[in-house]
Amino acid sequence: MAVYLTKEKISSIITEHGGSATNTGSTEAQIALITYRIEKLSEHLLKNHKDHSCRRALLALVGQRKQLLNYLSKKDLGKYRALIEKLGIRK
Repeated sequence: MAVYLTKEKISSIITEHGGSATNTGSTEAQIALITYRIEKLSEHLLKNHKDHSCRRALLALVGQRKQLLNYLSKKDLGKYRALIEKLGIRK
């Protein structure tokens, strides 16, 4: 686990987007957590542009988030639109 991703931060993100702190499997909570990790890795890559392993991990996270967003859009379009608006994801 990365330094920026403490247990308190994880539980606050899950509580905010998943409903309760124990609802870690909800699609919204997973997308929000991945989005937070993407933001932090992007900040790291701005300073360390030669960190290729980090870049590869970032691309893997973006792909994983895209799959979850596609699933959510097919499952419930209203929740999908609300989530991308709340997280500031462009689509």
